[in-house]
Order: sequence, then structure tokens, then C-alpha cells
Amino acid sequence: MATWTIDPSHSEITFKVRHLMISTVKGSFSQFDASLEGDESNDFADAKVTFSADVASISTGNEQRDGHLKSPDFFAAEEFPKLSFVSTGLEKAGDKKYKLHGDLTIRATTKPVVLDVEYTGSMVDFYGNTKAGFDIKGSINRLEYGLSWNAVTEAGGIVVSDEVKLELDVQMTKG
Repeated sequence: MATWTIDPSHSEITFKVRHLMISTVKGSFSQFDASLEGDESNDFADAKVTFSADVASISTGNEQRDGHLKSPDFFAAEEFPKLSFVSTGLEKAGDKKYKLHGDLTIRATTKPVVLDVEYTGSMVDFYGNTKAGFDIKGSINRLEYGLSWNAVTEAGGIVVSDEVKLELDVQMTKG
């Protein structure tokens, strides 16, 4: 088995959440780390994955909203500076498709999650480094992790949906 590390300049960690239940707000984390123990010769069917993101690096393109997300109403970034994921298993779901089982920790709350993974292939770059690509998708209920702030509009609409969709486009480098 080989050890792989994330290539942050060719990876993107994003999320989407409904605002007022009519539009989508997108966000990302710019500071993150990940490693993978696995073998590309079997399409990573034996992979073990760890991931973490610095909560303070959250960005939605709106400074005021980003500050609110870092506050105790949501991530409480000062008290809980990182969110993390540790895989607990991988199951084949099709050709180069998997269900990645693991434990996601946000605000010191750990819950099991299942993420859909597509292995998009491996390639050697211009410098002789072996790279592997993965598209990862899933969703969580933010309330389960203590991200419970919400408000109701005068018309009775909910400001922020409970479901958060996760989308990760990841390139790993063989160590």
C-alpha cells in the first residue's frame, strides 16, 4: 500500500446550502489536509482516508456571512478550529464508484456519514509524480453537528436549510 497526500492546488472542498429555500449559497474551505493509504492497481478498493479542514478558512464570498459561520452560532471556529473525517470502510458501488463510510467530526460531535466516491483515474504529471483523482459527494444534516442557528422570515420562511451538500474534487499525490 502506498501513502498519498492531497494536492491542495488541484483540489477543491465545497459545500452548498439552501437560503430561504429558494436559492443556493456555495462555500469552500481553502485550508485543508488529507491522506490516503491505498493501492491504485486495484482502483483504491482498500483505501483508508483521513481529512481535515481549518474552519477559519471558510469562504462564501461574503465577509459578513463568513464571520457568522465562524461564530458560535455555527462552527465556533475559535473553540473548534478543525473539522475532520476518518474513513471506516469502503464498499464497491460500480465501476470505479464507491461508498466511503467514515466518521465526520464538527464541533466535537462525531457522526457516521456515507459519501459517494468516483475514482477518476491516475496519471503521471510533468515532474514524474503519480497523481490520482476523485470526485466525492454527500450530504449531512447540520443540526446533528450543533450548527443550529436559524431564523424565520416575516412570511414564515426558513432562512437556512438543515441539509448541507458536500462536493469535493480531489487530486492526490503518491508519496
